[in-house]
Amino acid sequence: MFEQVFRNIDDVLWKEAGCTTELDYVEQTSWLLFLKYLDDLEANRAIEADLADRPFMPILDAAHRWSYWGAPKDAAGKLDHNRALTGPDLIDYVNRELFPYLQGFRGRSEPDTIEYKIGEIFAELKNKFTSGYSLRDALDLVDQLRFGSQAEKHELSELYEAKIRKMGNAGRNGGEYYTPRPLIRAMIRVVKPTLTDRIYDGACGSAGFLCEAYDYLNARVKSTRDKEWLQTQALHGKEKKSLAYVIGTMNMILHGIDAPNIIHANTLSENVLDIQEKDRFDVVLANPPFGGKERPEIQQNFPIKTGETAYLFLQHFIRSLRAGGTGAVVIKNTFLSNSDNASVALRKELLESCNLHTVLDMPQGTFQGAGVKTVVLFFEKGEPTRRIWYYRLDPGRTLGKTNPLNDADMADFVAKQASFARGLNSWSVAADSLDPATFDLTVRNPNAPEAEALRSPAEILDEIARLDTESAKVLARVKELL
Repeated sequence: MFEQVFRNIDDVLWKEAGCTTELDYVEQTSWLLFLKYLDDLEANRAIEADLADRPFMPILDAAHRWSYWGAPKDAAGKLDHNRALTGPDLIDYVNRELFPYLQGFRGRSEPDTIEYKIGEIFAELKNKFTSGYSLRDALDLVDQLRFGSQAEKHELSELYEAKIRKMGNAGRNGGEYYTPRPLIRAMIRVVKPTLTDRIYDGACGSAGFLCEAYDYLNARVKSTRDKEWLQTQALHGKEKKSLAYVIGTMNMILHGIDAPNIIHANTLSENVLDIQEKDRFDVVLANPPFGGKERPEIQQNFPIKTGETAYLFLQHFIRSLRAGGTGAVVIKNTFLSNSDNASVALRKELLESCNLHTVLDMPQGTFQGAGVKTVVLFFEKGEPTRRIWYYRLDPGRTLGKTNPLNDADMADFVAKQASFARGLNSWSVAADSLDPATFDLTVRNPNAPEAEALRSPAEILDEIARLDTESAKVLARVKELL
């Protein structure tokens, strides 16, 4: 129903000089969608208040509502061209009046309210439309969207997810914010969160883990208490980058969470030794950034000092879990075998403070444009590791943009993991068999044929010399016959 509208919006953005990348497309679509969503939300709340015979106090004042400046209507319900701003007047209004007004909500609202989220979002956004005529076209298209029914919200969330996926596939920067949803869903099915759990992602990006966790739990809601918990207490995130924060917040809103608990902050700036019990979570689901380098002052917040961002996040996640809590974290597969002091110390801490019960080895190409192989670590905090179950995922094809990971690829892993079943691609390793000096966790499938040992350079050179000698003898004989 709304798919063509989204395509038309992309066409408008493609022609707009201020928007040059898929990230720009998502960012500009996000603030337009948010304001339209807010207008529909206000209209629904006004109707509910009227039916309940109670006063209604709108969030936005009259002059800054979508229905006043974005899509004013005449008596027939059509766009009122006499009142609708366009061209330079529209750009001037948005940049000089609308955005400053919306940004001001952060300073005059309480945290954890939708008003505060408005201020947070627009403090991080910039209007990149340079043509008021293009912006008018985009406003008219977005005005065709409706956030009234659950079916409409579901369709819009699907379309927005598709836009985020496209952004993730567009290049390295977009890929930072996108984790393949089939992998996320499989991780959630293994962890099995409940409607009493507090779930956390400290590097939430586009909030894929939190949105999928919401969908998983929403299907299990049985009471108003469950619904209230899911809306207000269940899902928590932090995100450092401004664009990702905006996209994640919008994504959660489209999935049905009115005031997402996402904090715009650098998670790693918090000293992990200062985390208190009240701040801990039941479940951690995350895919922290790969390959980042953190400054020395950030490293001081962690017992194990390292510039590797993902290793700092893993320390943060372990300490953010309560005793008995469950974690599922994506990390580069080199974590399993790196011999530097930080890698060895972190593996030792993970094995001793948590039960690392599962290691999922993902194939090359799982993450578009990332160029790294990854594993997923599944662990429970509070007891040391005794046995690790490994699973090597083999989808039977090369993964890529036109052939991405799908839910069917993950089905065998989820089924086998439930009982730690052994097979050609799954096996177990006793923790006491690991090298106590390195705690090496390298994925070595005992069921796969052993690869032929590589020859040493000296052996290869000897072979070349032998072949050269034989060739010389053959040439000498040929010359004798001539």
